[in-house]
Amino acid sequence: MTKIQAIYEGDLRCKAVHDLSNSEIFTDAPLDNYGKGESFSPTDLVAAALLTCMATIMGIAAKNSKIDICKFNMSVEKKMSKNLPRKISELLVVFKMKNKYSKKEKEILNNAALTCPVHRSLNESIDIQVDFEWVN
Repeated sequence: MTKIQAIYEGDLRCKAVHDLSNSEIFTDAPLDNYGKGESFSPTDLVAAALLTCMATIMGIAAKNSKIDICKFNMSVEKKMSKNLPRKISELLVVFKMKNKYSKKEKEILNNAALTCPVHRSLNESIDIQVDFEWVN
């Protein structure tokens, strides 16, 4: 079990500490919601968690399937609902990977990404789109 301690520092800013590693992260409210936008917002962390979880599970699947996965770029675009209450409405994920994998290997990586724990945990009302761009 993982435990995270946090403190509200005021002015819409929080500091969270990961108990095991003692790593710290800060959150700020976004500019469009009374904040300064000086750090990740809590919903930005959700988007980042999805992106990095997908990549991590892909890495595990590659290791287990003996696929030589190399460094690759990825991005996520988070869109918030226009209506109240505010919520994440869309997450647009893009993986840019070298086109060196077989059809079977691409399928393994794609399936791994879509079965990451964060993806499975997000509310079904969030439109999550995942695109793999296989580049040379």
